[in-house]
Amino acid sequence: MASYILIIEDEKDLVSILEYNLQKSGFLTRSSRNGKDGLGLAMRDPKPQLIILDLMLPDLPGTEICRQLKNNAATKNIPVMMVTAKGEEIDRVVGFELGADDYVVKPFSIRELVLRVKALLRRSGETEGEAMKLNFGPIEIDAEAHKVWVDRNEINLTLLEFKLLKMLLARKGRVQTRDKLLDDVWGIQAAITTRTVDTHVKRLREKLGNAGDFIETIRGVGYRFNAGVDGESH
Repeated sequence: MASYILIIEDEKDLVSILEYNLQKSGFLTRSSRNGKDGLGLAMRDPKPQLIILDLMLPDLPGTEICRQLKNNAATKNIPVMMVTAKGEEIDRVVGFELGADDYVVKPFSIRELVLRVKALLRRSGETEGEAMKLNFGPIEIDAEAHKVWVDRNEINLTLLEFKLLKMLLARKGRVQTRDKLLDDVWGIQAAITTRTVDTHVKRLREKLGNAGDFIETIRGVGYRFNAGVDGESH
């Protein structure tokens, strides 16, 4: 079945171009030219598999829409691709901190955007043969349900934080460079710097509480989930 892409964008001509090219590539599309209606479509069944979201809308800022999507249990795992004329690094960092999964700056190549949509959809799914459940000490991860518990208390993580934790835990004991994490968690085309990795690791540690100590900083290199700290894998 074709993936359904929701476009929340107020530029009529751009919406037409996006819909034409996405449909030509085999996707189903729906669109909204304001934030309120776009949120309504995102919450309605069937849910979109991916949302293309403009940051500058006539009624609600895209950052607020992204925040609401990522804080809602029904939509928090839907990948969000932000599309905006704002290309400064601080704008990208804010977008990723809110849970956006990709960030595309206008003007952009339609062909590249379609390729990034396909890559993002691949990354959002579970890869074949990937472990569905991971455990270490007080941390439990259900990859299929996108849920994390610490000492049996569920922790609310954004999709990127979830992917980051899952990646580190699956490779426990092995150092992951910041560039490697950018490639594997954000995708190689993500137009961000390694400082974004540091920001997400800091937020992840805070949410994990004492269990955040398992994530060790390797100065000048990256991070490692330290299997030598108290707690046994099981």
